[in-house]
Amino acid sequence: MTSFTPAELGRRIGSGLLSFPVTHFRPSDLAFDESAYRDHIARLSAYETGGLFAAGGTGEFFSLTPGEVEQVVRAAARTAPESTPVLAPAGYGTRTAVEFAAAAERADADGILLFPPYLTETGQEGLARHVEAVCRATSLGVIVYSRANAVYTADTLARLADSCPNLIGYKDGVGDIDTMTRIYTRLGERLTYIGGLPTAETFALPYLELGVTTYSSAIFNFLPDLALEFHRAVRERRHDTVVKLLGDFVLPYTTIRNRQPGYAVSIVKAGMTVTGHGAGPVRPPLTDLTADEHDELAVLIEGVCGPGAPAAPAAP
Repeated sequence: MTSFTPAELGRRIGSGLLSFPVTHFRPSDLAFDESAYRDHIARLSAYETGGLFAAGGTGEFFSLTPGEVEQVVRAAARTAPESTPVLAPAGYGTRTAVEFAAAAERADADGILLFPPYLTETGQEGLARHVEAVCRATSLGVIVYSRANAVYTADTLARLADSCPNLIGYKDGVGDIDTMTRIYTRLGERLTYIGGLPTAETFALPYLELGVTTYSSAIFNFLPDLALEFHRAVRERRHDTVVKLLGDFVLPYTTIRNRQPGYAVSIVKAGMTVTGHGAGPVRPPLTDLTADEHDELAVLIEGVCGPGAPAAPAAP
């Protein structure tokens, strides 16, 4: 049973950095390594965040079976502190997304991140019906993820905000300033706004001015202190600190990330290995970084952390 009403969840999500943990796989057979995953969640739980999104994009939702998604979410919900809301993914076709929503409740999740419908393109009316069906099927708070073939307009979100009381958030994976401005102007504080572009730190400061108070940080997986310091600097509008961290780490990191499609996940798992907390390989169709790229990332991490990257403190 969730500890958060949808309204409470929306406020909590917007209050701090969002954790998007990787999903651990065994190198031998690529099976889910629940023990290692729970250790990772416990390690990250030593830090205060606005929420934890289990089996999300960084968690390779697209490569997990429905049963594995439920297993991952349940493991996160049972390991994370009660004060940290855990959100589960839903996606693919509408009926499948509804089933994922039911699974999220069984796994004791506190909310849902609704991914775009699988493969097919559709208009705003179809997207609205898709979201409405999922929101009607659950009492949990729902966040829509706008990206790829599911880009929501301000008019559609306003309709959904009226028809779906448990719609609490909008995650932007597009980066269209005009659209974001129209959405925030139209809906104001009705929704919580989340930055969801790959390596969201790159866009965090300008997006703050558009009402996007938080974002999903993949870097938090392996450099939690740096990720939290960056988020604090953004919220406090310490421009010099933000620019320095961008130059010292974030932008060189994105240079490696941009070399291959799918590296937005692969580079995070490489970072986990470099910092001594390996999470196993990515599953196909993704590919891991090359040995040279792995070494390049290690040098970059050492540059901001000194020799030997720091490990997270022990969970309380």
